[in-house]
Amino acid sequence: MKIIIINGPNLNLLGVREKSIYGDKDFESYFQELKKKYADRGIELEYFQSNIEGELIDKIHATGFSYDGIVLNAGAYTHTSLAIADAIAAIKAPVIEVHISNIFSREDYRHVSYLGKHCRGSLSGFGLKGYEMAIDYLLS
Repeated sequence: MKIIIINGPNLNLLGVREKSIYGDKDFESYFQELKKKYADRGIELEYFQSNIEGELIDKIHATGFSYDGIVLNAGAYTHTSLAIADAIAAIKAPVIEVHISNIFSREDYRHVSYLGKHCRGSLSGFGLKGYEMAIDYLLS
């Protein structure tokens, strides 16, 4: 089984930016832990991050017909990008939307997700654990 985690803008700064919201662990370290956890089960995990909307769309297109699932944290594009929403709607693979912080406890504009309608489910506010929860769902 192949699953890709796709992270959007500013998530390359995890562990450095706004630690009170996003924690102090960088994503690369966390991703290595995830790979180890699922390796014995034959799960192939990949990771992609970009701050560029078009690159995220290209990766969704490239993996959305051949992978078994996508875990997507589109960052702020969640609240602005109809193009990413359309990309999710166009593909076959199930997408789980993940947010590290609880978007509903933050600014009002973060309460809207243009992506959620096209995702199998959404996780918000569970910290990095949300990625693992999303993977476990895709495996069930």
